[in-house]
Amino acid sequence: MDPSSPEDLILVERDPSGVAFVTINRPKSLNSLTRPMMVALAGAFRRLDADPSVGAIVISGRGRAFCSGVDLTAAAEVFKGDVKDDAANPVAQMERCRKPVIGAITGFAVTAGFEIALACDVLVAGRDAKFVDTHTRFGIFPSWGLSQKLSRIIGPNRAREVSLTGMALTAEMAEKWGLVNHVVNNDEVLKKAKEVAGAILRNNRDMVLRYKSVLNDGFKMDLAHALALEKERAHSYYDGMTKEQFEMMKKFISGRSSKPSSKM
Repeated sequence: MDPSSPEDLILVERDPSGVAFVTINRPKSLNSLTRPMMVALAGAFRRLDADPSVGAIVISGRGRAFCSGVDLTAAAEVFKGDVKDDAANPVAQMERCRKPVIGAITGFAVTAGFEIALACDVLVAGRDAKFVDTHTRFGIFPSWGLSQKLSRIIGPNRAREVSLTGMALTAEMAEKWGLVNHVVNNDEVLKKAKEVAGAILRNNRDMVLRYKSVLNDGFKMDLAHALALEKERAHSYYDGMTKEQFEMMKKFISGRSSKPSSKM
């Protein structure tokens, strides 16, 4: 077991631009997670969600892996705990986080690490990144969503092969199958993730939060109910706007349209 405190193993840095960086910092153990680290990671996302100075979050792992999963030397402490305890569930806190979360994946994202990656809104992967589900290999029942989320992203047949065989899903294949947004050289992953976060921050921050919410909530529904949800929230949004807010919207749109567009 690593004697370092959870605060040293889960690092949080805030950039003046509005981007926060969360780093899993246990490289000698390939960033495997102990229960105190899970609690610290969950708490970091709760605090960043509540921080008005933060508009987007980038999560990465230090060293040769993004996250190699749960530290199996501490399996009893992790798995005999309450798996419904959201205080120790970073994935639950990431899903509740209103701010966009960009995953910067280098090396292995294994099982719990794979599930943390799936909780991100956008994924940037290095060319050596590999996503691996080892639940069946080690006899661990999934509880952070991998069994349900992966099939909805890459399709049920592909998800069955990935999870039932324990095959390593490469960055190239993950991009081809729609799991990963961008594949770049390993030394450019954080830079690209920050570029994506910066592009998000150039937009209306309130609408970014609302748009992420309706995208994620609608994805859980069939299309008819999702479209109804969009109309309901649009009506509520515009109905609550004052004349002054409409004027501010016009000025914002006018100011944006007069500037040359920039590419990510």
